[in-house]
Amino acid sequence: SHRVLAIRRGEAEGMLIMRIVPEESGALEILRRMFVKSPSSPCGKQVEAAVEDSYKRLLSSTTETYMRLEVKKRADEEAVKIFAGNLRELLMSSPLGRKNVLAIDPGFRTGCKVVCLNRQGDLLHNDVIYIGQSDLREKEAETKIRGLCKMFEIEAVAIGNGTASRETEAFVKRLGLPSSIPIVMVNESGASIYSASEVAREEFPNFDVGQRSATSIARRVQDPLAELVKIEPKAIGVGQYQHDMNQKQLTEALGGVVEATVNKVGVDLNTASASLLEYVSGVSKTVAKNIVAYHEENGTFRNRKQLLKVAKLGPKAFEQCAGFLRVSGGDEPLDATGVHPETYKETGMLLKNLGYSTKELSKEGFKGISSKITDYKKLSEELGIGEITLKDIVKELEKPGRDPREDLPKPILRTDVLEMKDLKPGMKLKGTVRNVIDFGAFVDIG
Repeated sequence: SHRVLAIRRGEAEGMLIMRIVPEESGALEILRRMFVKSPSSPCGKQVEAAVEDSYKRLLSSTTETYMRLEVKKRADEEAVKIFAGNLRELLMSSPLGRKNVLAIDPGFRTGCKVVCLNRQGDLLHNDVIYIGQSDLREKEAETKIRGLCKMFEIEAVAIGNGTASRETEAFVKRLGLPSSIPIVMVNESGASIYSASEVAREEFPNFDVGQRSATSIARRVQDPLAELVKIEPKAIGVGQYQHDMNQKQLTEALGGVVEATVNKVGVDLNTASASLLEYVSGVSKTVAKNIVAYHEENGTFRNRKQLLKVAKLGPKAFEQCAGFLRVSGGDEPLDATGVHPETYKETGMLLKNLGYSTKELSKEGFKGISSKITDYKKLSEELGIGEITLKDIVKELEKPGRDPREDLPKPILRTDVLEMKDLKPGMKLKGTVRNVIDFGAFVDIG
């Protein structure tokens, strides 16, 4: 698919000529068999001449047009599939978690933008340091970073992988920060698009694009999914030749991937942004903004039922979205799980049958509860719910509100490979797969 799109790009640029035509003698033979019934008669010879003329003058070019469209269609389908797969993997990246993060958006001439965020992702401080310009400025930068790490109790350092990223990484490693502070190289694709967007302007009206970009880099470490949903999927940069694909098909496929991922992971009702909420099933852009507004006006959501008080979120929308929205530490322990409110009664009955109660449910869940059920079919009939639904409920009770991303490897944190000359034959390196295409993969090894 990528080869076809690359050839078409070359053709559009006037560098290549592409032809898709069947071999002429074979094509004519097929047509003769179809239309020339008596080749030796005068009438048959006229029909044969008409066949040859029609193929050379009309049919060959029509066939080529059809074949070009067909090849493009197949290439689009395959490329969109690869693009969607890459996006899914990126969105499902394991979060480093709630940590105080210092993030650096590298730069030479204008300096490196530095921000410090707390565990909730709030921007506490922003600054600028200059690397590689003079010894004096570099000494100032060293003092500043060490001071910020101490002042804000920094637990991780994130560095964008754009221009000057390697120099910035080498600079941070020279500081001799405690080994407990990991240094994370962050793929900053789309961060500049986010920083100039309406969403970023609403979040940080008094900051410039560099400071917004650095903040986005920090939050991508804390929770990649929550930050990446603020950027149009096509701008995240996980595919090639995206502008040569069928744009409607690509947009629909990528939107579907984001929605499926957000719903699979689940969303914390009290911390989610409107950008994240709008991907939840049954929640429109307007309703997402209304949820955030309700939270700001009335404080923390205590239970899922409060959603029904949100403007334009009626019973039907509640039915669709409630199971994907979580309320931790609220009035109802089941609100912190993926169990839908419609089945709370049956879940209570299930727990009672097994000797537990909903009030006992904690973050640790009821370990080993599945081993107490011998016949799911019989139990589902007794409770009046489907067998699959019952299994899902049991899974949630064992690991309430479990984030499926936790099972995936954490971000690769340190590497001593900074330049090509650091590579030696036979070395074994851990890397991050950045992009998969139909002829291989791009792996970031540091």
